[in-house]
Amino acid sequence: MKFLENDKIVLRAVEPEDLELLYRWENDSSIWIAGNTRAPYSRYQLKNYISHSPTDIYESKQIRLMIVSKIENKTVGTVDLFDFDIHNSRIALGLYVAEEYSGRGMATESLKTVEEYVFNFLKINQLYVQIIESNLVSRKLFENDYELHGKLKNWIKTPANYEDVLTYQKFRKI
Repeated sequence: MKFLENDKIVLRAVEPEDLELLYRWENDSSIWIAGNTRAPYSRYQLKNYISHSPTDIYESKQIRLMIVSKIENKTVGTVDLFDFDIHNSRIALGLYVAEEYSGRGMATESLKTVEEYVFNFLKINQLYVQIIESNLVSRKLFENDYELHGKLKNWIKTPANYEDVLTYQKFRKI
């Protein structure tokens, strides 16, 4: 069995060639609220991030993977695994697909692929995600196969007010 790829996508390490994509995506202020970003990143900061990007998830407790569409041979988004808690066998997930590639199943394929990696290769017990309540697209992606296990009231400050965050979990089938 191959991990980190299927018939439609490959999840790969961040490469220097990803600098301009990351610069554009990380500096898209319309999505900052979902990731808790407060200010733009410089190319210098991102270049340093890429060159020092950790590859040992057990050491750094996180990893970023780039989503590549095999059909289009283009990088279409990112998957972040973070807050890795080895003792309690859980890890948080962040998933981003660029707007121009949305609606093509890239998020679904990436989610399935990263689940295979987390549950069957890393042998982690649980994967969880926190989604701002108004993000209906993300909620739809996770509500199919993840369990809703909590609501954090007024968790995210928005330009207009505060918004709740929903926590979804999926557990490894043994």
